[in-house]
Amino acid sequence: MKLSYNLNLQQTQKLVMTPELKQSIEILQYNAMELNEFINDALLTNPILEKTDTSKVEEPKKDDLESKMDKIDWTQVSDDIQIKSRTRKYQEAAEQVNYDNFVASEITLHEHLLSQLQYTLIEEKYFRVATYIIQCIDPSGYLHMEDQYVMDHFKIDEDTLEEIILTVQTFDPVGVGARDLSECLLIQAVYKHIEDKLVYKIITDYLEDVGANKLNKIAKDLDVTIEEVKEAIKTIRCFEPKPGRAFASLKDIAYIKPDVTLRRIDGEFTILVNESTAPKLYINNFYKQMLNEASVNEKASEYISKKLGAALRLIKSIEQRRNTIYKVVEAILEYQLDFFEKGPIYLKTLTLKTIADQIGVHESTVSRATSGKYIQCPNGLYELKYFFQSGVATNRGEGVSAESIKIIIKEMIEKEPSEKPLSDQNISLEFDKIGVKISRRTVAKYRTELGIPSTSKRKKF
Repeated sequence: MKLSYNLNLQQTQKLVMTPELKQSIEILQYNAMELNEFINDALLTNPILEKTDTSKVEEPKKDDLESKMDKIDWTQVSDDIQIKSRTRKYQEAAEQVNYDNFVASEITLHEHLLSQLQYTLIEEKYFRVATYIIQCIDPSGYLHMEDQYVMDHFKIDEDTLEEIILTVQTFDPVGVGARDLSECLLIQAVYKHIEDKLVYKIITDYLEDVGANKLNKIAKDLDVTIEEVKEAIKTIRCFEPKPGRAFASLKDIAYIKPDVTLRRIDGEFTILVNESTAPKLYINNFYKQMLNEASVNEKASEYISKKLGAALRLIKSIEQRRNTIYKVVEAILEYQLDFFEKGPIYLKTLTLKTIADQIGVHESTVSRATSGKYIQCPNGLYELKYFFQSGVATNRGEGVSAESIKIIIKEMIEKEPSEKPLSDQNISLEFDKIGVKISRRTVAKYRTELGIPSTSKRKKF
């Protein structure tokens, strides 16, 4: 065998992603917040880009300005200025006491507890311990801390620590500072002067059985009637399991800004891609003019050309994103028209491939265009992924989406008799009557996803 080195020229085809294509794919999968952050970063690094049109206002010519100045009645202007000056002073004085200018501050749970600490009989040397305990209380009002660490750090014994914790547990809201649900409910029962010993026994030993609706077991173990157990549980259900949520902050509420708005105008749906989620960018005219000037040196011209190319690619990518989202929503609207006109129960089964074939793109493009994007329609606010549903077939050969089946299951359970709730098998038979083939296991799966307990837990004695 002869070994040697030589050079061969070979022509091959290879798929290579250009920087422009990579940027388009990256921008397409961004949601509204991510896209705005990306654009803001681009505005900082690229001086050629601008968010708004920088059209200049034409200034009046000097001759026209002088002729207009000669025609002004300066006496009248002086009187008007004095009147406006007095009016402005009155307005400023009114604005100083305008209560609309004040913003109410929210009191947190920790602030509320610390304010009560000042009026307790705890010794001053233990104030730091009580403050630490309050800081260990979570937003729901429960105490989470390591007792041994607190005793070692503050050099106190177990009895002193327990006494401070019991003092904190007397604070408002009632039940705060408890270490578990049972202790929280017991604190509230004592505060409300509940005399029924059965209530205390159930809270202490049978909360899990109450959650599993095992009333017969509780009645048998405690040698009482079902009615007595029901009355005790009715009392317990009046307690607050999360005492700290009364101080929940409005700042924790998350708002979703929809990427697309669907409006019904004169009986027809109109698709609007929101400008705030994909702002329009412009090229600064100053830099465009510099490229045409002969006085610009070579390095400056090269820099401007590079930034101009990057700006144009970004503008093109954002416009492509807008058009792709519009086409996807338009295809979804056409396929799920019954949903938008009649409601969620008419949602059909739909795959990414169906929409991709309809608009002539790859499935991954549809996936990127719908991920993290929301649509505001007359029915409510939905993620675009919501419209791609799996489901089961009917006797007529049509597909029923999983979401529609869940809605029907929920309606069936809401109408069931409380003494004899429907089993998963009975629900499956009810679907069979309307021509939908669905197994008992599938019913159980959808019921669990809806957060609906089993038949035994729904039964009321």
